[in-house]
Amino acid sequence: MGSGATSAGGRTVRDVVHEVVAEVAPEELPLVAALARFDDATVVRRLGRTGGRREPLGFGLGEVVAMAAPVVWLVLDEAGRRMADAVVDAAATRSRSVLRRVLRRPSAPVVLPALSPEQLAEIRRRVVETALARGLTARRAETIADAVVARLALAEAGDGTPESPAPERG
Repeated sequence: MGSGATSAGGRTVRDVVHEVVAEVAPEELPLVAALARFDDATVVRRLGRTGGRREPLGFGLGEVVAMAAPVVWLVLDEAGRRMADAVVDAAATRSRSVLRRVLRRPSAPVVLPALSPEQLAEIRRRVVETALARGLTARRAETIADAVVARLALAEAGDGTPESPAPERG
């Protein structure tokens, strides 16, 4: 995955999803890798669908329902877009979206800006709620939500990785 860093210091949703899935559900990394070839808008459309239609990913969405990756991606995408909409004029956003479709350009990756403790709590609540609605157990939902918030909080602290820094040499 890319570095995920932007000039505003935010992280892309896809990079946070990859990191969280690698931590809590490494068996889902092939799904994340398969989705990486699509732009964020396409990924959200595909993961947000319900029903038994076969998808180009090689399986129907019925198999995706009880997975962590869709939960994390959908919630973070929603949060990132909501925060961006609060900053950007909606008319300008719609104009860019229409122009992108006409020119057949992929949408820009969704970036998560700096998050307040209240926003982190809301994201955690949404992850748990979405995970439960998609058939994950309460324990699994809590584990995923904790990993998402930990990853985002580490990014806020200026350290996008959970590993401790290398010891200084004297």
